[in-house]
Amino acid sequence: MKYETLLNLQRFADTVDASAGLAGTGSKLEMSSDNGTTFTEVASIKTIPDIGADPENIDVTSLADDKKKNVPGIQNTSTLAFQVVYKGDNFKTALTHAGDHKQYKWKVTYPDGMTATFEGSYTIKMGNVAVNGALDFTISIVVSDGPDFTAASSGQ
Repeated sequence: MKYETLLNLQRFADTVDASAGLAGTGSKLEMSSDNGTTFTEVASIKTIPDIGADPENIDVTSLADDKKKNVPGIQNTSTLAFQVVYKGDNFKTALTHAGDHKQYKWKVTYPDGMTATFEGSYTIKMGNVAVNGALDFTISIVVSDGPDFTAASSGQ
């Protein structure tokens, strides 16, 4: 019998070179229920949504203007929906606090060490089920504060 060993060379490197772009492999979602002191990884994330905020437009057009004018208002953060592979225990863990309306700290870490942190409550829902398809569920986080980004430290 022939066995092949697959190595993730990024694990052995001191740095991740993102100069040509970066694959999302290795990204993770973590949750903290103790105000951000310790984070626990939410296992088996399939997708990470767009994270950020868009400013609302404030209409400042006057009757003297011949074109509509806007200035940026406050930023509007969308609900963040993360798809997760159902593995039984990870669903059970997520279900423990889902829908309790408490605010939790969240952290997304990308392969080069960049992070996005935010706060919010969450709900979960099961994904559709199909023949020859994997079970999954969605964690939907209503962001109440953030997101705040921290760039990867130098050398990464």
